[in-house]
Amino acid sequence: MPVLEGKELRIVGFLCNWCSYGGADTAGVGRFAQPTDLRIIKLPCTGRVNPLFVVRAFLNGADGVLVSGCHPGDCHYTAGNFYARRRLEILRELLDVMGIQQERFHYTWVSASEGQKWKQVVSDFTARIHDLGPAAAFSGCPAVPIDMDETGIKAAG
Repeated sequence: MPVLEGKELRIVGFLCNWCSYGGADTAGVGRFAQPTDLRIIKLPCTGRVNPLFVVRAFLNGADGVLVSGCHPGDCHYTAGNFYARRRLEILRELLDVMGIQQERFHYTWVSASEGQKWKQVVSDFTARIHDLGPAAAFSGCPAVPIDMDETGIKAAG
């Protein structure tokens, strides 16, 4: 795996408590070598991943964001991963508009028994982020100049 001058990048992972977090734990118990760039945030279900969590991670300097949960049809909360998949696909399309490379975002499904798969997913994603290098400072959408007056906000020009 290419390493950028021996420096870790900031990769945030939003993981389902029941499956993907268990898969990461299985990989750890199995002593599978894994990159150390990933910082995990454990959630009850990927259905609880608000797309703004991902955007907020990028705004706060993340170089990459990974979301992982139960396989579709195996969600402990019945359909949470179906809701997540729908939201995350829409988010993926909006990332370019926000000035964030789509390649810096990935979502996947890993069960608690798939420690080897977890290792592969996190290694591949980390390698991709290292190939892309550190994310540029978030520039966001171009600002629209506004004026304030006593009646509220009016667009300038």
